[in-house]
Amino acid sequence: MDWLNYHHLLYFWVAAREGGVARASRKLHVTPSTVSLQIGALERELGEKLFARQGRSLVLTEVGRLAYRYAEEIFSTGQELLDVLRGRPTGRPLRFVVGVSNVVTKLVAFRLIEPALSLAEPVRLICVEGKTEELLARLAVHGLDLVIAHAPVGPGAMVRAYSHLLGECGLTFFAPPRLAARRARRFPRSLDGAPLLVPPEGSTLRRAIDHWLGEVGVRPVIAGEFDDSALLKVFGAAGAGVFPVPSVVERDMRRQYRVRLVGRTDAVRERFYAISLERRLRHPAVVAISEAARRKVFGEPS
Repeated sequence: MDWLNYHHLLYFWVAAREGGVARASRKLHVTPSTVSLQIGALERELGEKLFARQGRSLVLTEVGRLAYRYAEEIFSTGQELLDVLRGRPTGRPLRFVVGVSNVVTKLVAFRLIEPALSLAEPVRLICVEGKTEELLARLAVHGLDLVIAHAPVGPGAMVRAYSHLLGECGLTFFAPPRLAARRARRFPRSLDGAPLLVPPEGSTLRRAIDHWLGEVGVRPVIAGEFDDSALLKVFGAAGAGVFPVPSVVERDMRRQYRVRLVGRTDAVRERFYAISLERRLRHPAVVAISEAARRKVFGEPS
């Protein structure tokens, strides 16, 4: 039977957590060369590289991320054992790692994920943001429990995953008060010639917006394209142009960004999906997200 050298694993785990060999050496009270030697021994034992050099920094490889997740569970369990033997309450929370696509509006992501924090069992939430393709790759190696995205997994995806529709809603267009005052009348005709901030070309939502603008015969001036939804809203609130958000967070937008309504449309529908490796949802946090999305987030007007 093969046995893993947990001493080597410990040095790797600390280096990954601390963000480098030098910091790990200070944490472990050993020299940097000792940490490097232990990690090298673990890599030879596993037959895989755990770190890759990126400029002057070390980053985890795909295998490294998988190893780190197991190491986190192993050493957290070890700490729990010590706490139990010493008579301390463990209170170990349920670990829930969720990836949020960068094109998903952060206010929507918050409203979708928030129910997971209200479970009877405490949850340790870890949120990761990135491009959908990158998040799906992490999901495939069990680096994530769930991905929240604006589109289902495509037929050509390299990962076998299941897309669960959480809900859909129309779009609401906002702008700062001065710009909104000029563009709120006769919507959507008022968008003709208006500066408009939109998602990038090729995205699902951008195609839907372009099609709708063509249908109503309106030609705005595309003042900016953003693949990050949060950045789009920051520029919009600063006065760079009219910008769309999912109608389900309309009230949140007014309160947090101090912008005013330009108009609404249900002709463009934005959908939100929970993507998991499970055909039938079992993780308690994922089940809570799915049920709350249907009953609360998208089940009542915003």
